[in-house]
Amino acid sequence: MRKIAAVSAVAVALLANGLVGTGLGSAAAAPAAAQQPMSLYAPSALVLTIEPGTGDQATSVQRAVTLNCAPTPSGTHPTPAEACAELKRAKGDFAALAAPGAPHLCTQLWNPVTVRADGVWNGRRVSHVHTYGNSCMKDAGSEAVFNF
Repeated sequence: MRKIAAVSAVAVALLANGLVGTGLGSAAAAPAAAQQPMSLYAPSALVLTIEPGTGDQATSVQRAVTLNCAPTPSGTHPTPAEACAELKRAKGDFAALAAPGAPHLCTQLWNPVTVRADGVWNGRRVSHVHTYGNSCMKDAGSEAVFNF
């Protein structure tokens, strides 16, 4: 008899929760904003920065942008669709972006630039730092992600 009562209590609770979600439940239902469905996409939201120097000095950030890739590319990045496509091709591996793709002529002048990416890529926490010899080498290493 106790099992039947427990099952009945669970059924009533589930029914009440189902009715609350449809707006037919009690007046103490959660606000509509709290009832929004979860996203089907893993979050991909990043903060990308560029700073002069090797990154170990106490220099200030020269430029910073946000990049959101799921469900649609957005953020303050000037070309979010291209940057998200580049990251998708690299499977979110920022180290793969550091390897120059197309031939690019750069001087060997040592004027280091450090790039950082912090945030979430496909639901996974990421933190990446890479120092290039100069801004030309930075531009050669990434087509869109760090070109802002």
